[in-house]
Amino acid sequence: MDNQIDGYVMLITELERFIDEDLGFNDVSCNIIPDRKVHAEIVAREFGIISGLGEATQIFEYFDILATTDLTDGDLVEEDGIIFDLDGGARSILKAERLALNFLGKMSGIATITRQYVERAAGPRIACTRKTTPGFRKFEKKAVQAGGGDPHRFNLSDAIMIKDNHISVLGLQKAIISAKKKSSFTQKIEVEVESVDDAVTAAQMGVDIIMFDNMTPKAIIEAVRSLQEKGLKNNIILEASGGITIENVDKYALTGVDVISIGALTHSSNWLDISLRIIP
Repeated sequence: MDNQIDGYVMLITELERFIDEDLGFNDVSCNIIPDRKVHAEIVAREFGIISGLGEATQIFEYFDILATTDLTDGDLVEEDGIIFDLDGGARSILKAERLALNFLGKMSGIATITRQYVERAAGPRIACTRKTTPGFRKFEKKAVQAGGGDPHRFNLSDAIMIKDNHISVLGLQKAIISAKKKSSFTQKIEVEVESVDDAVTAAQMGVDIIMFDNMTPKAIIEAVRSLQEKGLKNNIILEASGGITIENVDKYALTGVDVISIGALTHSSNWLDISLRIIP
């Protein structure tokens, strides 16, 4: 079974770095028990959307543990639902336990909150941001996709984003002109705006994406209407970001934007409660 979303692979160097961080060099607690064969289960303690199955499988395989599951990333798991059946040495299962549960808990928590936003927005694409844990970005963005969201940029090279600080230094028009001169034909240009006038200016200068940054739904509706009246909306992607919560995302969804990006998907999601139990 392949639980990997295309393009997301944990390298063996990453896996061994994670293992080294967790086990250290003097693991007495696991080594005091005999390494006899046992059966174990990984169980969800609460309802949620599962993610991290591929990573957990890689961890178990590294320790010669047979891990089987009927689930795929993005599936719904019920409270007390079995995620994995495990067969292997007791010592090996205990060595792999915390690292596998960390991946599953963190990634499933992100997938779960993403699904909640997707369902509440019911239309525009829900995206995350670069507000991610250093060294763990690709796994967090994979979890967003498992929840039905969009990963947005993986790094600064994926697209050119002209933010408020760029504009403070260069000014809006000069920043766009400079970006157009330096960009590859493969890179889209996105501009953060905080007013209707700036949105119109950016669109007239031919940017690919306009992000309404920390603007109210009412202000965004006004900006979208202005772009429509001037014939500037059809060839541009409109994004809203900043101050968006699960309580108000539906209001932003009605403004006419195509994308709603939310940093909280990765930096403020709760972990899904998942545990491992060895079956006597």
